[in-house]
Amino acid sequence: MSSVSEVSLVAFTAVATLTLLLCVLTGPDRDDLDAFYTGYGSLSPLRNGLAIAGDYISAAGVLGTSGVIALCGYDGVVLALSTALSLMLLMFLLAEPLRNAGRFTMGDALARRMPGRSVRIAACAVTIAALLPLMLVQLAGAGQLMAFVLGFSNESVRTCCVIGLGALMISYAAIGGMKGTALIQILKIVMLLGSGTAVALLILHRFAWDPGALLAAAARGSGAGPAYLHSGLQFTAGPAPRLDMISSELTVVLGGACLPHVTMRMYAAAGARQVRRSMSWAVSGVALFVPILGVIGFGATALVGRAAITAADPQGNTAYLLGSRAAFGTHMSAAGTLLFTTVTTALFLTLLASVAGMILACANSLAHDVLAGLGRQLTARREMRLARVCALATGVPTVLLATLVQHHSLQPLATLSFCVGASALAPALVYGLFWRRYTRTGLMCTLVGGTLTVLVLMPGTNLVSGTPGAAFPHADLNWFPFTTTGIVSIPAGFLLGWLGTVASDRRGAAEQRRQYEAVESRILAGTNRRGT
Repeated sequence: MSSVSEVSLVAFTAVATLTLLLCVLTGPDRDDLDAFYTGYGSLSPLRNGLAIAGDYISAAGVLGTSGVIALCGYDGVVLALSTALSLMLLMFLLAEPLRNAGRFTMGDALARRMPGRSVRIAACAVTIAALLPLMLVQLAGAGQLMAFVLGFSNESVRTCCVIGLGALMISYAAIGGMKGTALIQILKIVMLLGSGTAVALLILHRFAWDPGALLAAAARGSGAGPAYLHSGLQFTAGPAPRLDMISSELTVVLGGACLPHVTMRMYAAAGARQVRRSMSWAVSGVALFVPILGVIGFGATALVGRAAITAADPQGNTAYLLGSRAAFGTHMSAAGTLLFTTVTTALFLTLLASVAGMILACANSLAHDVLAGLGRQLTARREMRLARVCALATGVPTVLLATLVQHHSLQPLATLSFCVGASALAPALVYGLFWRRYTRTGLMCTLVGGTLTVLVLMPGTNLVSGTPGAAFPHADLNWFPFTTTGIVSIPAGFLLGWLGTVASDRRGAAEQRRQYEAVESRILAGTNRRGT
């Protein structure tokens, strides 16, 4: 084991111990539901904003986006900009109404105007459908990261890493609740921004602070020549590259803003003014990270070359680490070793924090929206105990599934999460928060129909089969020749919601409209939201 690997192992162990201790110390009391689900709104706008940015910037986003930048140039930059635009959409359109409508979960926000168990169960099912694939990506990526940094290739050791890290992530969610996971996200985003800025400056220094020289070197190292710096390189395999690119960017913009582990942070804000300020900090953090990703991605291609990047990982997921390591030159000094260890530790913490937040969102929805309403009314202590059991019940199958999918391309799973967010959750939230005529039937058609449309179309995309980088490269089920389902599933989600609404029983629709008008001022104007 090299000196860098030894230092990284010590750093990983120290971070895991510190963050677990942090969750134990900040964990809520046994009978304080608000503390577990929302942290009682005790986080300042700055800290809550950093936590939102931390939830939004996942390990899959860091590694995957930097990989697309390294391999596809211009298209990767557009993808990175789309992630920032997605958070701005959440800030300006959905953040404040979500905070006003919801209490603990997305089911609360949707059931505010349409009470009923069917709405809460559907919201829980779509929450799990949207986050489970992304959790699998993060957990499988944890094993790959450990293998790359520590220098082992044994599959059994990698599987043990996935299981051990999964257990740690479950503990974060079950013990720390909203506040504990928020503090881990804050630590993660500070380390990620700090180490990324240092690496980006080192890369620019290698090219005499000339971005043009960096881009020219990256174009040469890409093997694609001038096409590397123009749009369409990522989608050349499809029959309609321009349409495929529009579909992908639209999916990222709408899907990223509506994923439940991000929207749940809105409920942690103490008021409307606080949620606006929190989102301002979150957007600033993400916007700062976009150029960092760009410089490191281009730097990886310029300093290492496309061949070395694809040899380490065909999807380019190691480009961020390869670019960071190359920034220090051939011989790494003690200071360089320390900084590279900080980079790898930040990514390690990103993996831990991202999955912990997703497990918490799924567990909260399962406990609060589904199980708490069964039978007699639960006390606060029993519901909190139930939420912690749900974190275990959600996390354990996820860890086991991650050990099975870690040997396949994980890009289809990440894309699936964003497609469900864009095709089911985005239409449901837009209609549910702003359209007076929207009915329970329309909501169910949106949630169920949008999700099913994605699940039907996704197996036919070129990410699943038909291309060398697909999950099943030797099969050819490519009957829907696009990278994402968004070009069809997003309009379908909105259309199904509209059709379900206009087809609803008129008497029931009128009653549900009156229910919305009764809470409209609360949702849009921000009167007191506490209570069920």
